[in-house]
Amino acid sequence: MRRMVRGKTQMKRIENDSSRQVTFSKRRNGLLKKAFELSVLCDAEVALIIFSPTGKLYEFASSSATRTIDRYQKHMKDLRGVKSKVVERNVLQYREDANELEKRIKNLELSKRKLLGDGLDGCSIDELQELEKQLDKSLSNIRARKNALYREQLDKLYDQEKLLLKENARLKEKLEMCSAALLVSPASLIDQQKGVQDVETELFIGLPESRNSQFN
Repeated sequence: MRRMVRGKTQMKRIENDSSRQVTFSKRRNGLLKKAFELSVLCDAEVALIIFSPTGKLYEFASSSATRTIDRYQKHMKDLRGVKSKVVERNVLQYREDANELEKRIKNLELSKRKLLGDGLDGCSIDELQELEKQLDKSLSNIRARKNALYREQLDKLYDQEKLLLKENARLKEKLEMCSAALLVSPASLIDQQKGVQDVETELFIGLPESRNSQFN
């Protein structure tokens, strides 16, 4: 026996009026049943309100719908009050942070101007000495960074020099090998020519027997 597989319902408005009404009735009854089971099994306070497309009211309440709604409204009011206090506290904190940042920015701008030599008329001797210390420290950091960059560049140049010396030695060795090969080749040709000239040649006219008797 083949089992009928129930297709998945698409979540969109049902266009057919009769089908929509049948679906509403089935889902409404199922929802009311689930609300009742939840209130009984879990001892929960449940209030369910449903209005049909035609405006008809359906409701379920484990105790009293009005009391549950009042409880809900009071809870939301308290929650909004807590949120309002949290938001207000956060706003105050943000304002304090903004004011503190504004003060720091002003102090930094003033210090920058003084370090550049502006606005020094109202500075005391202690303030001028403090500025001098800051400038000395800044110059020391600048020199240290500059020296570090110089060392890095020198190290790179030393490495390049080593590579160039190594390449130069390799090319020099190759050049010596080529020169030696060029010097050896003419001498070997001359020796070959001498060997060819030293070979004795003799011309004999007559019968082979006469040649053999002559050598004997």
